[in-house]
Amino acid sequence: MRNKAGLKFMAGETVYILNGPNLNLLGAREPEIYGYASLSDIEKAVRMRADLLDLKIEFRQSNHEGVLIDWVQEAAKKAGGLILNPAAYTHTSIALHDALKAMPAPKIELHLSNVHARELFRRISFISPAVDAVICGLGADGYVLALDAMRRLIDNRTDHAPIGMPNDREQED
Repeated sequence: MRNKAGLKFMAGETVYILNGPNLNLLGAREPEIYGYASLSDIEKAVRMRADLLDLKIEFRQSNHEGVLIDWVQEAAKKAGGLILNPAAYTHTSIALHDALKAMPAPKIELHLSNVHARELFRRISFISPAVDAVICGLGADGYVLALDAMRRLIDNRTDHAPIGMPNDREQED
């Protein structure tokens, strides 16, 4: 199957987008840091983009670490990829790190703010070593960009072609 740009891709993959603690308060909690978009606004934008990319989305939020771990384990069995905004669990959760390490599909860590320009403790991530990529500091747009990146990671995971470069399947036609 080819997308609008004429590149081959795998159709219909499901991407889990998981959101950690306090992200249900987006738009109201510290908008000068996290922006004015609500999590519902972000979900709508992501679903619109997913339709263009021929991806299915499981978009979820929990304030509970164990629930997030259960969802990562579920994604490991069902998903073509995972985008995770672990929020404060970024800096504390070895259990979430371990769950991510057990997932073979592509994984992206996502943050609305630039964690490296904030408090020192926010610069430490237990999640980053367990994922394929990190996106931070782009606000709500980071979710859509993470989905674009995930589409490429899914398509290239078996072909090992660099992003933007044709893979073997594309050269066959």
